[in-house]
Amino acid sequence: MDNRPIGFFDSGLGGLTSIPHLMKNLPNERIIFFGDTARTPYGSKSPETIRQFTMQIGEFLVKQNVKMIVIACNTISATCLTELREKYPHIPVVGVISPTARVVANSCSEEDKVGIIATKVTVESKAYENKIREKNPNINTASKACPAFVPLIEEGIIDNEIMDLTIKYYLDDFIEKEKINTLVLGCTHYPLIGENLGKLYPDIKIINSSKEVVDAIKIELDKRDGFAEENDLENRFFASDLSENFVMMIKKILGKEEVSLNIHFKNLDI
Repeated sequence: MDNRPIGFFDSGLGGLTSIPHLMKNLPNERIIFFGDTARTPYGSKSPETIRQFTMQIGEFLVKQNVKMIVIACNTISATCLTELREKYPHIPVVGVISPTARVVANSCSEEDKVGIIATKVTVESKAYENKIREKNPNINTASKACPAFVPLIEEGIIDNEIMDLTIKYYLDDFIEKEKINTLVLGCTHYPLIGENLGKLYPDIKIINSSKEVVDAIKIELDKRDGFAEENDLENRFFASDLSENFVMMIKKILGKEEVSLNIHFKNLDI
């Protein structure tokens, strides 16, 4: 038993989409979340810059005495997972790509065509293709970078024509040309446009990386007898730019009843 919190972090607010799945499946666990909203998006930055920012956030979370670090960001999972594990060997570090690739490998066949949409860095890393191929070499994949999604989502531009037109701009030709029937949301921001995607492409199966990471968390906690018992600790949310939109999105994603507004500003730009 370990009542210490689980540390989640993301380049912005997208990683918040993993939290409801954790709360539903592991209701006794408590969370410390850090969103680097001042420096988002990471998806168009160099790997070296992403690593610098990631190590700053990792140090912050370790100082909060977390029992686990969850990289709730595909871009960071694709570039920095190994480095974080090497720097903090005493703390389990979980990324979102491997658990999602496992679901793809187990639920799809060679008759499917799996489309992976993600940031530019994630797509260029080929992390998803490599992991899926490692687990099931018979699955056919195609990837598409969608760099405008994250800035629009961070600004709250979701339930409107601008977002729908942007989705169609990136995906209409991609889906038709590649004959995509399964779509992997390879960015934890993208579940926030899940309704848009379902409306525009109702016949396509969607696999959500924000959801699939919870199984990996459960596996790691079980290995270490690390599940929490019911406790009075609060969930805490930190952002490097404590904007009105960040607070609004916490409420939207988690619901006002789930959040006691234990929200803090933390500048890690050194």
